[in-house]
Amino acid sequence: MNPWLLGVFALGLTPTPALAATGPIDLTQSAIGIIALVIFVAAYLLVMGEEKLHLRKSKPVLVAAGLIWALIGWHYVQAGMPDETSDAFKHTLLEFSELMLFLLVAMTYINALEERRVFDALRSWLVRKGFSYRTLFWITGILSFCLSPIADNLTTALLMCAVVMKVAQDDSKFIALSCVNIVIAANAGGAFSPFGDITTLMVWQAGMLEFQEFFVLFLPALVSYLIPATIMYFFVAREKPGGLIEDIEMKRGAIRITCLFLLTVATAVCFKTFLHLPPVMGMMMGLGYLQFFGYYLRMTLPGSLARKKALAERKGDEQALRRLGGVVPFDVFSRVQRAEWDTLLFFYGVVMCVGGLGYMGYLAIVSNFLYLEWNATGANIVLGIISAVIDNIPVMFAVLTMQPEMSHGHWLLITLTAGIGGSLLSVGSAAGVALMGQARGHYTFFGHLKWSPVILLGYFAGVGLHMWLNAAYFYKFF
Repeated sequence: MNPWLLGVFALGLTPTPALAATGPIDLTQSAIGIIALVIFVAAYLLVMGEEKLHLRKSKPVLVAAGLIWALIGWHYVQAGMPDETSDAFKHTLLEFSELMLFLLVAMTYINALEERRVFDALRSWLVRKGFSYRTLFWITGILSFCLSPIADNLTTALLMCAVVMKVAQDDSKFIALSCVNIVIAANAGGAFSPFGDITTLMVWQAGMLEFQEFFVLFLPALVSYLIPATIMYFFVAREKPGGLIEDIEMKRGAIRITCLFLLTVATAVCFKTFLHLPPVMGMMMGLGYLQFFGYYLRMTLPGSLARKKALAERKGDEQALRRLGGVVPFDVFSRVQRAEWDTLLFFYGVVMCVGGLGYMGYLAIVSNFLYLEWNATGANIVLGIISAVIDNIPVMFAVLTMQPEMSHGHWLLITLTAGIGGSLLSVGSAAGVALMGQARGHYTFFGHLKWSPVILLGYFAGVGLHMWLNAAYFYKFF
């Protein structure tokens, strides 16, 4: 990666225009400002080397965030203005807290569904059907595109990769091709839903777009997936795999928890749309739904087990009796423990680093360059490509906090490009990084890189289709 490019990008990171305006000390040309930039760049280089270094991505950004704010605090104390930094930090922390609690509830539900074996049952069904490689290629891709708007792109990609690994076993070529397909589909599917990716959630919670407006990106996102997938399809072997067949039964309450998750999403949308309250309130209320249902499952477990054991004994089903003997009560808080804490802490570190650098006064440099000296359309398209190298979270947070004067069409554009741009490289999205670990030895950086030209073709096709279909949104301002 070009360090100069990363350094220029980092200049634009800032908490909010209000904070940039209230910070009376401009540190952009000071030694402290330069040191802070060096710290951030060094931390992000460590993040990008996570796969090689085996170092969790949250560690370097947590330390970097602490150092950057320590430098700011020390400078303001020396200037006799200690309260300024405290207020700025609390404002940035509040922004993160809303997103973190929202994500925590979503992750808890996903983990609860995983514990109830919903995803295992789906995987088992696909394996039992005995699809050919070519059919499986399309099924896993289309399911990734359809599930990621609800279950998020990372969870969906991991699930579909597990299906491919189970069916194809040691067929490295098919696994690699399918993983590329899954990453593209999951990222594209996550781009047209507030729940599909952290970046779309950030845009929605910031109030830049209404919930229903995201869905106009459906066709552009679909095209950005179908073009590379169609080209790759002709390289899939005309064979039928012989994967292991297993029969998996979902646990009690699985369907009802799925319904509660959908109800929670609806509650969050209603809180935002009709009550003009942060959607996180609806999500936290939905966590209460799950807790009450968890209580019901625990209280009714003895009776349920007794009935199932009696039925198994009458049938002489020894396997069922052994399985029932290992049943443990459903625990909501054990699901919370299994949330992606590394991802949440990484998100915290990035937001705090961005907030600190922005409070030093770097907003005008990149904001003026991208959105005034250049133009919003070109800036958003380029930032989408940059997100494949850096990561779409800091890219989107930078745009949101600069808050350039853009139409709804341009906000939709950056939402689309930040989502599908991460597919250009395997390290450009959380889904790609996760699959490199899950399919280690099969799906690699260079294996993905050789398909980047066709992915780029889909990227520009999706962007062009959005600008044509949704042209009216480019004239809609707040």
